[in-house]
Amino acid sequence: MNIWLNKITGEVDIINGLNHYIGMKHIKAEMFPEFGYLIYAVGFLIVLGLLVAITGNRKLLTGFVALLLIGAIAAMVDFYIWGYDYGHNLDPKAAIQVPGLFYQPPLLGHKTLLNFDAYSYPDSGGWVIIIAGLLVVGVWILEWKKQRKNNRTVQFIHAKKVPAFICMLSIWVSSCSVKAEPFQYGEDICDDCKMTIMDPHFGAEIVTSKGRLYKFDDAHCLVHFLNSGRIKKEDIAQTVFVDFDQKDKFTEAAATSFVVSPQLKSPMNSNAAGFMDLSTAQKKASETGGEIKSWAQLQEYLK
Repeated sequence: MNIWLNKITGEVDIINGLNHYIGMKHIKAEMFPEFGYLIYAVGFLIVLGLLVAITGNRKLLTGFVALLLIGAIAAMVDFYIWGYDYGHNLDPKAAIQVPGLFYQPPLLGHKTLLNFDAYSYPDSGGWVIIIAGLLVVGVWILEWKKQRKNNRTVQFIHAKKVPAFICMLSIWVSSCSVKAEPFQYGEDICDDCKMTIMDPHFGAEIVTSKGRLYKFDDAHCLVHFLNSGRIKKEDIAQTVFVDFDQKDKFTEAAATSFVVSPQLKSPMNSNAAGFMDLSTAQKKASETGGEIKSWAQLQEYLK
């Protein structure tokens, strides 16, 4: 489940279906009045942060840091209170009841609830806010220390603020960059079949325009994921496959030559391997008695 500033996405229906058996409320956007004003609160902080960077005013910076800290504490308290109510206020007619046991999800980190593992961590947008906030606090601490050593002018302080703001912008841009990432074999989970990704010859990834990354252990899983409608095609920024002979190199789907052969034996039976070089693909097809397909042809083949 992904919590945004104004909505909830992810496999919420599955979570609600499981939680129903232990009497937990159904999660829906209407439960969160915060969605009505969070966008405006974050927008206000962004405008205030830009104003601090432009003016270089130390008092304004101090006020900005105070607001960030108060907002962060308030958000954690609000999330904890919601989690407490969600995990303790259970339906007395639930199918599964364990006296004295409650199911409050973790504020941050991991927690075992019956035979389920619950995890709560910031996603990419959350990390951007956290890093930006830490940078602002770091700038405030640096300026506070300098002020104690000598009585520098406002102009000097302003000159120091501009590089800090540029640094914040550069980190923001780099954090939101859209690109595939190397697989952690034995650790990454396929976003379609939910199996651990082990084979370095058949992996594939989808990256959305917002930087969300989906990983797959087989072309069959990727095509099934696309056809399921869980992601809109217009939201996809990049679709890549691991080169069969080079596990650390990705090739764009549209430029990939696929060899389909029963001898290749991929994890989920597509038996399709991607090659960034057509001549290498032709050689592998000859060795395995396989057939070469384009990305469009492979999608049609795996439907």
